[in-house]
Amino acid sequence: MRKTVSVLLVCMLAAVLFLSGCAKKTGTTGPIQIALQAPITGDYAYEGQMAKQSVEVATELINKAGGVLGRQIAVTVVDDGSNPKDSAIAAQKAVSMKVVAVIGSYGSSVTQPAADIYEKNKMVSVGYGCTAVGLTMDKQRTYFFRTCGRDDAQGLFFAKYAVETMSAKRIAIMHDNSTFAKGVAEEAKKALQPYLDAKKTEIVYYDAITPGEKDFSAAVTKLRDTKPDVWYFTGYYPEAGLLIRQARDAGLTCPFIGGNAAINDDFVKIAGLDVAKGALMTQEPLVTDVTTTIAGQFRDLYQQKFNALPSSPWPVYAADALYAIVGAIGKTNSTDADAIATAMHTNMTGVEGVTGPTLFTAQGDRKDVPYKMYEVAADGKLVVHQP
Repeated sequence: MRKTVSVLLVCMLAAVLFLSGCAKKTGTTGPIQIALQAPITGDYAYEGQMAKQSVEVATELINKAGGVLGRQIAVTVVDDGSNPKDSAIAAQKAVSMKVVAVIGSYGSSVTQPAADIYEKNKMVSVGYGCTAVGLTMDKQRTYFFRTCGRDDAQGLFFAKYAVETMSAKRIAIMHDNSTFAKGVAEEAKKALQPYLDAKKTEIVYYDAITPGEKDFSAAVTKLRDTKPDVWYFTGYYPEAGLLIRQARDAGLTCPFIGGNAAINDDFVKIAGLDVAKGALMTQEPLVTDVTTTIAGQFRDLYQQKFNALPSSPWPVYAADALYAIVGAIGKTNSTDADAIATAMHTNMTGVEGVTGPTLFTAQGDRKDVPYKMYEVAADGKLVVHQP
């Protein structure tokens, strides 16, 4: 009798393990779990909050349309604290959650350690605000993609606009030594070389500030004394707002151009509207200037839920990342990471995001990302610059 019971218990246990193993392997019921890694706290929390809201809107739109594979989408947020160390911790957390894929993050230096962890664990990750060229060119990654553009494209746009449209003869370039900001600065300098060789312009200032500082008086005095026609700052908005305020107080009057992380609503608050208005920025189109059908739906729902629209392009690219992941799942009829990655590399025709088609190169870069020159208008909002 004891032997019969023991055998019966073993058989029952084996059956339970088999069934639970099958459920874990197939994962064909319940919501498809995706993570958003974003700076919910830290220096870039404003961008992180907008990314969270944008993905929330995209999730609602996708689910209202029926989700994918007959299932709904569920997104869990992991906070990377706006810094590389916490980014690695957030990535480990996302991996432990066994999500299908990850959206994130904002900032190239923050994204890099997370991308390495996701790659090691064969988990698809789609960056939305990480533009450093090296993320895709210095290291071969199978599972990393990004919906934003790259620094080299932005640098080329700045160089051409500054010289050919603004007729700048004396150019100042300032960065903050971060992976992102230094990358944009170097690409801008490289793109200016033909103009330098042709004696059409010169770089009169090329230097870095230290992020996190509050007093930039020494840097802006040195900058002012070079008498630039154009000042290009490639760092982030917390420093950009302080820099332009202190530079104007020091008597520097030339046009200020920020890179695509320098200006948003927080920049205007930090600088003050009286100083911020007229500031320019090289960046991808804002959602207000995108004409796709999804963009119209996104704007309507975002405005309804949050009473304003994202003041930078990055949160919208986070939404695009979700659309790309969902599109790849639909293309392959699978939530397998290898299947999703293969689809993203080779089979995304017809997949649309908020900003348009989400096609990727063999390296995982977004194809055909446009750039515009924006200006802070008298009401503090960004509008396309009219030279």
